[in-house]
Amino acid sequence: MLKKTKWWTLIIVVVLAIISLILVNHDDELYQQPLFKITKISQAHSQKVVDDFNNVDHEHSQLLTGVITNGEYQGKQLRVTNTYSDSRGLDQPYRIGEHVFITLHTKPRLHATVKGAKRDTPIWFLTVLALMVMLFGLKSGGLLAIISILINTGLFIVAIKINAAKSGDHVILLFATLALIFCFITLWLVIGWNRQMLITMAAVVLATGVAVGLSQLVIVMTDAKGIYYESMAYVTQPPKPLFVAQVLIGVLGAAMDVATDIIASLVALKQERPELTGRQIYRSGNQIGRAIMGPLVNVLFFIFMAATLPMTLVYLRNGNTWVYSFAMNMSLGMASTLISAIGIVLTVIFASLLTSWWLKTGGSENG
Repeated sequence: MLKKTKWWTLIIVVVLAIISLILVNHDDELYQQPLFKITKISQAHSQKVVDDFNNVDHEHSQLLTGVITNGEYQGKQLRVTNTYSDSRGLDQPYRIGEHVFITLHTKPRLHATVKGAKRDTPIWFLTVLALMVMLFGLKSGGLLAIISILINTGLFIVAIKINAAKSGDHVILLFATLALIFCFITLWLVIGWNRQMLITMAAVVLATGVAVGLSQLVIVMTDAKGIYYESMAYVTQPPKPLFVAQVLIGVLGAAMDVATDIIASLVALKQERPELTGRQIYRSGNQIGRAIMGPLVNVLFFIFMAATLPMTLVYLRNGNTWVYSFAMNMSLGMASTLISAIGIVLTVIFASLLTSWWLKTGGSENG
């Protein structure tokens, strides 16, 4: 009976997911910006393009025929020209059936230019898929994780709006407070309100604070040499405090990952072997930390590399030196990775130390 109920639950969730995808794919009228559905495509012409650095590319033109699907001119048919290159750096080709955002021009006649594709359907599909995997793979734990993600996303949006309203004033204080709230909500939902949650939060906050504090001390002592804040594109407020806030959130996430793993493992170990002393628990925590911090630091490095690789290649292909390309694209990311690595090491120490002290006093029995 239980298995049958699970199958019915899965079927209902899948049906609801499919219905939601259909609705998102037909939500053009919810957008204020004009949308254009492509019904026919004709290839116009192609040409070879060579820049000053002998980079070869090819530009192609498409004649898109379709209909406006929302707004004042809904139902109006148009022909729009789209130009794209093989490199796809700032443009892309379109296919029949796609919905694209356009800018309408009424003089001397109604015509339009393409701004970009409407991507809410694939984004929503990936979101639904991730939620289903978390829900059915982790069960109640997945549900709590989803709830924490939704709450933290809402808080992050609120913080960004407050930062914009205050023109970037007190940005470090704002995001430090946000980091504490993130930490509390996530650990409370995942672990529950108990001493293990408080010990985990204490280890995370201590490691994050010390790591960020040490990094700022080093930056001040070295006069920020090698740190190119001007590479933070499109920043309309002082970049240094924003970088500190960015590092704060990043270190917090890495520290939380390490602390929860170590403390949960030590609690389970103490329950299986109650005779362990505080020193033995501390050493066990260090051994667990050494096993996980290497892969985690590499994961952070790979994420950083993946984010900066495309623009770095663009810089190199346009005649810039490796040193300049690294400075403009990778220096801040590399600094963030190194600070996060320091935070991970400190988390291992603090988590092992606090947990050994707690379990030595009988914490595993008190919860």
